[in-house]
This record gives sequence, C-alpha cells and structure tokens, in this order.
Amino acid sequence: MLGKHSVHRPRVKICCISSLDEAELAIAHGASALGLVSAMPSGPGVIDETLIARIAAEVPPPIATFLLTSLTEASDIVDQHRRCGTTTLQLCDYVDLSVYEVLRQSLPGIGIVQVVHVTGSESLELATSVAPLVDALLLDSGNTQLAVKQLGGTGRTHDWQVSQQIRKAVEVPLFLAGGLKPGNVAEAFRSVGPFGLDVCSGVRTDGRLDAEKLRELFAAI
Repeated sequence: MLGKHSVHRPRVKICCISSLDEAELAIAHGASALGLVSAMPSGPGVIDETLIARIAAEVPPPIATFLLTSLTEASDIVDQHRRCGTTTLQLCDYVDLSVYEVLRQSLPGIGIVQVVHVTGSESLELATSVAPLVDALLLDSGNTQLAVKQLGGTGRTHDWQVSQQIRKAVEVPLFLAGGLKPGNVAEAFRSVGPFGLDVCSGVRTDGRLDAEKLRELFAAI
C-alpha cells in the first residue's frame, strides 16, 4: 500500500453505486473502488443487502468494493459483511476501539476503513487514535451529534486544512470525501494530498450516475 507521502495519481472511489450498470459505468471511467451503501439513518444511495451482495460478486479484481455500514456492534457488522461479501468495510459511525480487533479476527483479509467526520480540530485527535487500528481513514463531512445522524452523502465540503493536518499526522492511507465534484477535485487533491478521493453526488444528475460528469472528474484528476 502506498505510503502517506508518495506522489501518485489518487485512487478514486465512486460511492452510492445502485446497480450493476452503475458499477460498470464507474469502472469503465477509471474507478478503483465502489461504495455500496447499506441502511443509514439519513443520506442517499441506500440499497438492499441482496443487491450489494450481487454487485460485490460481479465486480472483478482489482476493483475494491466497500460496504458502507452504520452498525456499531462488532457481531452485527460481521454478520452484515458475511451477507454482503465486499472486499472492504467502511465504518461510517464511530465504534468502540475493541470492535476493530473483533473484526480483524472474524473477517481476515477484509479491509477496514474508518470514516472520520471532520467537524473541527477535535477530529485530528480522533483520527490519530483510530489510525493504528485500521487500514485507512476516510475523511467526510457528516455529523454524528445530530438527532438524526449524518454519516455521509451530505454533498458539502469540510475544512480541508484540518484534513491536511490529519493526513500529515497519520501513517495509513487517507481518502477524502465530502462535496467533491469535477470543479473542485483537483484543488482538493492539491490541498490535502490524500491517497484517494471519494465522490458521490458530484458525479450524479437527478440521483443517477452521469457519464459526462465522470469523464469530467477523471479529466480533472
């Protein structure tokens, strides 16, 4: 896996994939990973676990498939992953630190990515405490403190200066998400220097994956 200071073309994860056709479209334009969203308290892109499993089974290596989960109990996450069969777990909510070891033991070979919702400087402390326990971090613009949690898909950016501080402080690869689109993705990459970029609403029109916006995104990168 690339080190945090490597100079590289960023990996691109296209999230909120809703069908095999969308998966194929994203891969054809250059996606390195696909995000498959299971039940969430809010936000776009949720699909049934049966469809997640079907898409995950059809996606060829080396394309990664991320199961986005809002679950926080280790046993529930393990059971859900076994139903869905993705290559990677994306934990969209915060979990007890003990959960990571259970996931490692129960799901050998499955990548673990923890989402950190960048709300301010306190996110730096959270990220550095979690980073040694996971394979990667994903910085997003949600808010877990709201009455109805926002765990992603907000379509808004966050403070990229904080994201840059996190990137410099941790030793694991970092994905940047939150309000990315063809018009700002190059600036985002220059500002933060992440391993990967995660895009959902910025490449969609009326909720559907847009081939022209995908082309513009990868051209900008």
